[in-house]
Amino acid sequence: MQLAFVLYKYFPFGGLQRDFMRIALECQRRGHEIRVYTMIWEGDVPEGFEVLIAPVKALFNHKRNEKFTAWVEADLAKRPVDRVIGFNKMPGLDVYYAADPCFEDKAQTLRNGLYRRWGRYKHFADYERAVFAPESATSVLMISEVQQPLFVKHYATPAGRFHLLPPGIAADRRAPANAAEIRAEFRREFKLSDDELLLVQIGSGFKTKGLDRSLKALAALPRELKKRTRLIVIGQDDPKPFLLQMKTLGISDQVQILKGRSDIPRFLLGADLLIHPAYNENTGTVLLEALVAGLPVLVTDVCGYAHYIVEADSGRVAPSPFDQDAFNRMLAEMLADSVSRARWGANGLAFADSADLYSMPQRAADVILAERP
Repeated sequence: MQLAFVLYKYFPFGGLQRDFMRIALECQRRGHEIRVYTMIWEGDVPEGFEVLIAPVKALFNHKRNEKFTAWVEADLAKRPVDRVIGFNKMPGLDVYYAADPCFEDKAQTLRNGLYRRWGRYKHFADYERAVFAPESATSVLMISEVQQPLFVKHYATPAGRFHLLPPGIAADRRAPANAAEIRAEFRREFKLSDDELLLVQIGSGFKTKGLDRSLKALAALPRELKKRTRLIVIGQDDPKPFLLQMKTLGISDQVQILKGRSDIPRFLLGADLLIHPAYNENTGTVLLEALVAGLPVLVTDVCGYAHYIVEADSGRVAPSPFDQDAFNRMLAEMLADSVSRARWGANGLAFADSADLYSMPQRAADVILAERP
């Protein structure tokens, strides 16, 4: 079959983008042709992929999205395909990969009434409705159990159109046999002594991921613990507001902010704790990447995959509503307790051997390639 994958932007380090790539490669592996429509492509193009970059510009994102949709529709009219798979909500999809939470629910619960009069609201509400309305035929690949009831609440989407996928952790995230050697080499490279503790926070979108909360928690550590704790942050975002916060908190010397990179497994093996106090997070793949690497996790309960940390007993989950002081205490307790950290790490590795945390691309491809009614 000829498959068309549609997403607004591709770059190698985004969670949605990595999921797209692995699903598309799985479909290609099964013998199908891959065409990609996007507005931005950063990174290499896999052999055999046809990547089309739309020449669209607009002052506002929602206007740009509308121009992009029209451009894609025009090309598909000239060169039809067997399936259209979208990784952002838009009209005309046969399959939608639900990486983003329910827009309408956020608009009604987190915004005031005036917001819903703006053109931006109408655009995103219309595009979400095009996917989830009862009269739509779009199949939905769900990666978060907590989001499905919200879509049903707002759109009455028939249950049969939802397909809940297992996580899709890449095999290279699992701790290898020489994990101890990799850890030792990493810590030498970053000049970390045996008694120093390394926190890592990984993910693009520093504000949403709660980097401000992590910096406050680091600054609030007891004096002796704070002196021997460092934080490395990795992700695609503007670091300027957080560099200012670090300076204000007096922790600039203890924090490094790095751009997205491809050697994340080394950081997971070299660190002592993953910190992830997100404000909202549909899933949080990095939580499972830490789990299968044997790295303890401190995370907020709003993350869709936080329940795996509880099930595996591989760290601690901060409850809602978020309390910064309580979170600060949790971080201090976890860093001070090396015995518990070792236990959480071992529990994560054991869980990784028994749970299905890896088959998302295969299951997604099954749905995409299934016979249509």
